[in-house]
Amino acid sequence: MKQNNMLAMILAGGRGTRLFDLTKNNAKPAVYFGGKYRIIDFPLSNCANSNIDIVGVLTQYESVQLNAYAGAGQRWGLDTRGSGVYVLPPREKDGTKFDVYQGTADAINQNIDFIDRFDPEYVLILSGDHIYKMDYADMLSCHKANNADCTIAVLPVPMKEASRFGIMNCDENGRIIEFEEKPAQPKSNLASMGIYIFNWKALRKELIADAQVEGSAHDFGKNIIPSFLEQGKNLMSYKFEGYWKDVGTIDSLWEANMDLLEKNNELNLDDPNWKIYTEDVPALPHYVSSTGSVEHCYINQGAIIRGNAKDSVLFNHVTIEEGADVQQAVLMPGVHVGEGAKVYRAIVAEGVKIDAGAVVGSLDNKEIALISKRVKKGE
Repeated sequence: MKQNNMLAMILAGGRGTRLFDLTKNNAKPAVYFGGKYRIIDFPLSNCANSNIDIVGVLTQYESVQLNAYAGAGQRWGLDTRGSGVYVLPPREKDGTKFDVYQGTADAINQNIDFIDRFDPEYVLILSGDHIYKMDYADMLSCHKANNADCTIAVLPVPMKEASRFGIMNCDENGRIIEFEEKPAQPKSNLASMGIYIFNWKALRKELIADAQVEGSAHDFGKNIIPSFLEQGKNLMSYKFEGYWKDVGTIDSLWEANMDLLEKNNELNLDDPNWKIYTEDVPALPHYVSSTGSVEHCYINQGAIIRGNAKDSVLFNHVTIEEGADVQQAVLMPGVHVGEGAKVYRAIVAEGVKIDAGAVVGSLDNKEIALISKRVKKGE
């Protein structure tokens, strides 16, 4: 059954500064993941699998590549009559000056006219930079059953990490009674996943009111949700059970890629009942020569392995030359590892060349190396 009464809006405009050079010229949701995907493939595939027909993707920072990628709705089956993926960058409107999105709530507020065109009863707000699989239809059913004004997807996190998230306290029925955005001293470890379902009429009214508040951050966690609580609205939690990863740092992006290599990894990208759709790259099958060896790796089309690859994720058109050794590494599209080179515990950005005999990273290092430019021997 199609969820025609719910529209999704994906917030995909963040800078992703903690990913350093991976997002220097590219939006964070367009960053590569898992041998063949981009991060934004996950929320878009979740929408498609949840039978959500209309998806708005709100872009801002370094959005050219992301705009082109997300605008091709056929990748996720969202290009049929009555469905679509709509790319929504900041725009100048009649009677107003052009202004960038000032916060997550402001991004939605600036697109009220877009949402009104479809007259949804509910609006699903998503982040474009998390790795997970979720049936949003189940969350909507929970929202309706509780007669909620807003439902927030939550999961427990280690207490030492709780201050990085929006943290909530709930009663025995799962109703949210307190919400703190990134508290220094969190009272619980129940964290917001940045996934919200709102009744559109209530949210629309609040967005317009928030836009008039001087000094507001125009943010869901800092402003909209606390305001709903102050007004006594019914805010409910939706407990998520499954794999979820905020890949906002080099270490977490590397860890999420390595998680895929686990025998019983929770994400399970091979699930025929919940496919993650992505761009199909035209390339020859991958090739392993008589001098090459592969152990415990993800390998995509067009990869050529003449050396050794172990415990690694290799994207399309990666080349590992004879005598080279790659372990615990993520090699993005077009990476070339020269003869005798060593690449250990690293993420190597798209198109980078590792020269013959060069050494990158170490199997003893706790820190993950990010390589975004050519590496010569001895550097």
